Amino acid sequence: MIVKKLHDCGIRSEHAYAAAIASIGLSVLSWATSLQAEPGQGVERADRWGIFVGEWAPTFFGLGLALSTYEK
Repeated sequence: MIVKKLHDCGIRSEHAYAAAIASIGLSVLSWATSLQAEPGQGVERADRWGIFVGEWAPTFFGLGLALSTYEK
């Protein structure tokens, strides 16, 4: 049902895959930015930001696979 709605809204599997790859890049970027912007907070806080954004990638890859199957 959700996959059909996404497909009807114009979202294709390529969009979900691109979002997954972008979230991996954003994960590294947010980790590096947090590490430099908050030097007194330590590596732990930067790691949490990187992990938070990095957890989006599997969801987008899963949506991409579901949309790919639906498109066939």
